Amino acid sequence: MKTLRVRRSWLSGSLLALLCLSTLPAVSFAAEDERGDLVLKEDAKCTRCHDEYELYPVLSIGKTKHGTMADGRTPSCTSCHGDSQAHIDGSETESERPLVDVQFGAKSPTPVADRNATCQSCHKGGERMHWGTSTHNANDVACTSCHQVHTEHDKVRVRQDQAEVCFNCHKQQRMDINKFSRHPVEEGKVVCSDCHNAHGSAGPKNMVRDSVVETCYQCHAEKRGPFIWDHMPVTEDCGNCHNPHGSNIAGMLKARQPMLCQQCHEGTSHRGHVPEVDGRYTAGRGCLNCHTNIHGSNNPTANRESRSMRR
Repeated sequence: MKTLRVRRSWLSGSLLALLCLSTLPAVSFAAEDERGDLVLKEDAKCTRCHDEYELYPVLSIGKTKHGTMADGRTPSCTSCHGDSQAHIDGSETESERPLVDVQFGAKSPTPVADRNATCQSCHKGGERMHWGTSTHNANDVACTSCHQVHTEHDKVRVRQDQAEVCFNCHKQQRMDINKFSRHPVEEGKVVCSDCHNAHGSAGPKNMVRDSVVETCYQCHAEKRGPFIWDHMPVTEDCGNCHNPHGSNIAGMLKARQPMLCQQCHEGTSHRGHVPEVDGRYTAGRGCLNCHTNIHGSNNPTANRESRSMRR
């Protein structure tokens, strides 16, 4: 009797399972292709295969400005990657499926100019109006070499992380920024884009202003003047004396005194006095012992001492 009850129980369970399966709707794989967009306009044709489990997650774009559905300017997948119909209709075998029309990876066969043109179809004018004559464009640097489109955390747009992106190419500046005297770049208080416009500029060295000194004056306003007596190297280029990326000399100077000053000023005499004979004028060979206002002087006395950059 015990055996009979076990068999009846097993039989009842089997019949119940069959009954449940018979009431389930038929699974249609075509329905998956007909599902709606997930994050972008008309993205269903792409998101039926591409999701967050890939090497380069795609759905995270919904957390960026490129995924703002309320903005009519928001692009679709094909706006950047092209229609890619051959890729969509290709074989299900990944090795045989044709690639998308426009690729943005580091090893992309798509020419850099074509990749950048895709970005410039929307991002044009303003701070990017000088891109055509910029150093980065001249060296075939792709927009995606610096920017990450499919992630909310685009390092080059975060002050604490921006320098890390720039230092991938600018190795000398990475070394300088770790020297004794430097700008607070690592702390995020001063970043590369405060001084340089990576998309090009009308000024030298991709400066954000028309000249080096005007760029420096954004922070160092006390050096702007106006002064009665100007120090000509200051008004010409701050880089004549300073290394803005860092130095092992105080004040980010390129050389120590008096060698730095003697690059322009003669070192054999001092107003007619021979240093070896009369040391009053060159005590300790420290020019700043006397010339304390080397960025400019407002001494109103109209005599030769007025041009000595003293207080």
